[in-house]
Amino acid sequence: MTSEILRVLALCVVLAGVETLHGILRAAVLVPRVGKGRALKVSIVTGTALAFGVCYLLVPGIGVNEPGALLAIGLALALFMASFDIVLARTLLKRPWARVFRDFDPRTGNYLSFGLLLLVVIPYAVMALR
Repeated sequence: MTSEILRVLALCVVLAGVETLHGILRAAVLVPRVGKGRALKVSIVTGTALAFGVCYLLVPGIGVNEPGALLAIGLALALFMASFDIVLARTLLKRPWARVFRDFDPRTGNYLSFGLLLLVVIPYAVMALR
């Protein structure tokens, strides 16, 4: 049990690193070329693809095959990533709470909440494909 928990935590850290780099690249490369609105729409697809790729590589090594446990891993990933986003926005980017919550609101053109919902099912989808 402890080894599985450590592997899930490692998955969370790797995914956070990959998604942070993805966000930096989006802001530095994509936003100046296509604008913020389009960049956010593109990044939901590329971010989900990156999350799927990371999970495809790391989830099988956790050693869990039961659908409920895979959904629990996905939920843990989504909660970790949401928390990571909030902490990053508040501490590093010094964003006010209103702006942080706007990042989760699709009505404002931000699709982070959709990405988090997809993240819940990605570990299950990865193992279903294998």
